[in-house]
Amino acid sequence: MPDSAAFADFQLYFGDIHNHCNLSYGAGSLADALHNARLQLDFASVTLHGHWDDMPQDDPRLGYLVDYHRQGFQRARAGWAGYLHATEAANRDGEFLTFPSFEWHSMQYGDHCILFRDIATPDIFHVAHVEELRQRLREHPHPSLLIPHHIGYLQGFRGINWAQTTAELSPVVEIMSFHGASEHSDADPAYLHAMGPRDRRSTAQYGLAQGHIFGFVGSSDHHSAHPGSYGYGQAAVWAKSLSRAAVWDALQNRRCYAITGDRIALAFSLNDQPMGSVIPFAQNRRIAVAVEGASALDYIEVLHKNRVIHRESPPVAAPDIRLPLKVRLEMGWGELETMTDWDVDLRIFAGELLDIEPHLRGHDIGIPVIDDVTPCVLSHLDYAGNRVRLRTQTPRNATVRSAATQAITLTLKAGENTFIQARINGLDSRLPISELLKGARSFYTSGFVSPSFVFHRALPADEYRHSFTITHEGEGKQRDWYYARVRQRNGQWAWASPIWVERA
Repeated sequence: MPDSAAFADFQLYFGDIHNHCNLSYGAGSLADALHNARLQLDFASVTLHGHWDDMPQDDPRLGYLVDYHRQGFQRARAGWAGYLHATEAANRDGEFLTFPSFEWHSMQYGDHCILFRDIATPDIFHVAHVEELRQRLREHPHPSLLIPHHIGYLQGFRGINWAQTTAELSPVVEIMSFHGASEHSDADPAYLHAMGPRDRRSTAQYGLAQGHIFGFVGSSDHHSAHPGSYGYGQAAVWAKSLSRAAVWDALQNRRCYAITGDRIALAFSLNDQPMGSVIPFAQNRRIAVAVEGASALDYIEVLHKNRVIHRESPPVAAPDIRLPLKVRLEMGWGELETMTDWDVDLRIFAGELLDIEPHLRGHDIGIPVIDDVTPCVLSHLDYAGNRVRLRTQTPRNATVRSAATQAITLTLKAGENTFIQARINGLDSRLPISELLKGARSFYTSGFVSPSFVFHRALPADEYRHSFTITHEGEGKQRDWYYARVRQRNGQWAWASPIWVERA
């Protein structure tokens, strides 16, 4: 995909390095979380909640909050040794990577995830000051990272404290999770959690303007054993191989980016140097961007010092069926109060299945220690040759603006006679690609307001692929930074880590 030498030695991998299960406060087991992670991720860290020194305890309204956090911390301490053993046992170089981690809360310094490369500390740190936390990590003999997350909250209310943030152990910052996007104070998705709205001085753009150097990652922060839960946030890395050392190198060197849910492949370089680089002064800057989305691209923007200097959208063209097509199957809806079980069997005829991308969600939960009966979604996905089998579950959509659907996207080599033969919950349907190129086809499993499914419009490659090169000149009076962001028409985003150009 990349048209730049910057990525010639790297492959793209997707992961979620911050999410939770019932080993602290969350629902679903660690085994369930690892099962779900393998379905749609290359690497994952299931995070235990570790400590909160300055938890507000003098407000009678927050009694439940104090209790459920304390219960979670007790579970984490009791299960830490077993968690480390299970995390290590699940790691497979070249197949699926696991990293141990725990979360450290702070009103004053903001929340951080402590991620370990291979061997974690034997105990979860219970310290009050972020510098004390850094010192404990310096003394630890194995590599670790201190990653600020949900940074957009007001400083003093668990948002980032830029004055206390350093690049030493924090080369990346989490700018997307279920809390929302913290690129800037108007970014999409918005902050809607009970913890409050965003503050401009806690955003990524503010930190960049203050001179901080950091890369972007996303994580789900999902709380019911579903790493990579669709739409909540993931991290993408350009790494030399699928190994702990290679993924770690990508994070340390900021050769990574944040996505909301779809696996948007994004290569962003400046003068043939990849995202995350800090390069010497050059007056002439050649900026290259290459994108392959999982759905139709809306626009791609390049920003210089937080201001958009270029925007492009793929040109409108007649569908070229000779190039790979993408077809998304989505299921859910209905008014059933209980879960709907889905049994999907797809077969491709007169064409070839090239790839499949899952868009699987876990159940959203509020306070799982109080409501510990929340079920865990366990999906099963198998595909070989031209056949796909999927078993999963959906509840009804909680509101008309919040999706609880499950989906998969097929990438197909197709011709004029290609069709998909589908059997979904016992309902048979035949979907010619020639018809899906004209628009979506929807089906109901029984009557009105019953659970439903839809095959979305087949997308030609010209709609989900785009690349361009621009030039820009710098004066060199101060260090400059550039980054790129991508928006798909379905509302999914990607944000490339910045590239910095030193002053003259």
